[in-house]
Amino acid sequence: MSDDQALFDKGLPIRRAVLGPDYVDSSMAKADEFMMSFQRATTAWAWGWAWGDPTLDRKTRSLLNLAMLTALGKIPEVKLHVKGALNNGITVDEIKATLLHATAYCGIPAGLDAFKAAHEVLIAEGAIPGKK
Repeated sequence: MSDDQALFDKGLPIRRAVLGPDYVDSSMAKADEFMMSFQRATTAWAWGWAWGDPTLDRKTRSLLNLAMLTALGKIPEVKLHVKGALNNGITVDEIKATLLHATAYCGIPAGLDAFKAAHEVLIAEGAIPGKK
C-alpha cells in the first residue's frame, strides 16, 4: 500500500467524523476522474496527515481552522468548519471567541465575513436561535 493510500484510509473516517458523512460522501460521489485527484489529495494530506497527527486534538484543530480560514477570507470553508467545530464539541462561545481573536489580527472586514458565515450556520444547526 502506498503512503498516499495509507493516509487516505486514515483520513477518510476523520474527515467523515468532522465534516459529516453526508457532505463527504456527496463530495466523493460527485467527483469525476479529474476532481477525484483533489478529493484523494485533501483526504490524504489534510485529513490523514494533518488531522491524523495525534499531537493536537480535534477541538484545537477546529479552532485553528476557523482562525486561519478567517484570515484567508475563505467564507465557504468557514461555514463548513463551523459545522465541523460543532461536531467536535466546540461551543458557540468558543467559536465566537475564536472569531473575535481572528478579527483582532485579521481586521474587521475579514472578521465580519466570518461572523456572518458562522451565524448562518449556527442558526441552521440550531446552536443559536434565529432572530425573528
